[in-house]
Amino acid sequence: MDAEFLGVAPASPSDEPPTVWRDTSNGDLIVEYADADPAARTAGAERPAPGHTPGIPDGETVVRLPADALPAVRDPQDDADDPDDAQSTP
Repeated sequence: MDAEFLGVAPASPSDEPPTVWRDTSNGDLIVEYADADPAARTAGAERPAPGHTPGIPDGETVVRLPADALPAVRDPQDDADDPDDAQSTP
């Protein structure tokens, strides 16, 4: 698998996550960060997306991504559509 580095949360200490990559073969995001705390796991399990079954399926987990990491997961097409509104990632 070939992964393209997208960025890290700016407040992260050096050599620590969260870190985000994109799988170049299919566009999937790969996120390195700690598993979510029990409260976040419960919230995710009890409030599923519309049309989804409650709970966390086997083989999946819940990850809490800090708000300052969101620029790393923005749609890269946004930069191409509106270069004046582009956000840079480290």
